[in-house]
Amino acid sequence: MAIGDIRIIDTHIHQWDPLTNPSEFSRPAKLMRALPQLLGLTTRLAPRRDREFVGELSAYLNPYLPADYQADAGGLSVESVVHIEAGWAGPKSEETRWVTALPFGVDTPALAAVSGGGFPADPGFAELLDAHLSASPLVRGIRSAVSHHPDTGIRSFAPGPDVLRGPAFLDGFAALVERDLVFEAWVYSHQLPDVTALARRYPEATIVLNHLATPAGIFGPVGKHTGRDAQARSEILERWRADIADLAENPKVVAKVSGLMMPVLGHPVPRPGASTPVPELTDRIGPLLRHAADVFGADRLIWGSNFPVDRPITSITGSAEAVSSVLAEHLGDTAPLEKVFRTNAQRVYRLE
Repeated sequence: MAIGDIRIIDTHIHQWDPLTNPSEFSRPAKLMRALPQLLGLTTRLAPRRDREFVGELSAYLNPYLPADYQADAGGLSVESVVHIEAGWAGPKSEETRWVTALPFGVDTPALAAVSGGGFPADPGFAELLDAHLSASPLVRGIRSAVSHHPDTGIRSFAPGPDVLRGPAFLDGFAALVERDLVFEAWVYSHQLPDVTALARRYPEATIVLNHLATPAGIFGPVGKHTGRDAQARSEILERWRADIADLAENPKVVAKVSGLMMPVLGHPVPRPGASTPVPELTDRIGPLLRHAADVFGADRLIWGSNFPVDRPITSITGSAEAVSSVLAEHLGDTAPLEKVFRTNAQRVYRLE
């Protein structure tokens, strides 16, 4: 079975419109719309950690809607998608209401599920969950901004390094478990032990590890001192291998094979409009994918494009081809690809 034969469920896309909705990019997006000649200046003046994270700023300053995703999906047979919260600056349930009203399924893939935004440590978290569920029957999970890196030159999204271990977070997490919602855990790789501790405290919870835990700097230097040389990158890989193996011992944890093309991993960013050749990508991401397949097995891997965040490095087709070729070769069969690109997502997100 080739990737082109699978009716794919893309489990990780973002939709946004900074021109009409509240986000941290709304102000620069509106400025760029009024004065497009300022884009180059804005890019140069942006903090280095932001430039290294996004790779190419324009993807964040323009709307990204169902028709844009369809255009990017190209020749792939993407049947449906899962929307993951994208930094909505207003009431988080309003993002869920907005995204489910978009024209999905109109010459575009269907919207299969939504993972909304929320932070378990916040007062009123249980009420927020109910607001998400009231906003749409497609809500299946929650993602929190918990990624934090010790290198201050790498962009962090959490207020501190230990949010997953905080008493308020752990207590609030119970409300998510009670509602049988998936927790989308996006962390940097050194935070993997915190995810493992969370999984052990709540063994009944379904935790989806986003982006294989984003080992920043594993492919090249980023930040002030991360991934500076081959030895440093080897140490990042070895620590990641050990920590993700520990996490995989928890049977309710699923690994999302997504975000492996994020610039913050240390990928060289091609010129605008170009993509990294697929063979080059397979060589780069192969060690991560092979180890993930070994420790999680084909039954606990799901694929997501992470578009448009990964677009500076590759296309959706390039991402799918790179992942599928590595996994098919490593597993010795193409049959498991149906699980990774479709049926596992149906189980994890309880899709009809």
